[in-house]
Amino acid sequence: MNLRRDVFQAIADPTRRAILLLLATQSMSAGAIAANFDTARPTVSKHLQLLSACDLLTQEQKGREVYYQLNVHKMKEVADFIEPFRLIWEKRFDTLEEVMKQYQEKK
Repeated sequence: MNLRRDVFQAIADPTRRAILLLLATQSMSAGAIAANFDTARPTVSKHLQLLSACDLLTQEQKGREVYYQLNVHKMKEVADFIEPFRLIWEKRFDTLEEVMKQYQEKK
């Protein structure tokens, strides 16, 4: 059975977010990625498989090694989806800041 992977479920995990941060500036092999974590390499491989299934990562074979890198197009899709929510909350925080300033001025 082919289950559809949810991008937001994938990035909800702190280890997978850390992997994405590692790959933000360079491509890395699974071994190089695993070296950054205090967990078994098969566990990191499972995280990489899930991120790849969600199209957040792409893979490139170089000799015997597979190198992972961010799929910037998919990351942009995620960012574009989140942007309206960020704007809403930014506006709410700006409003709260104004209320707090007025409150402090009254004191």
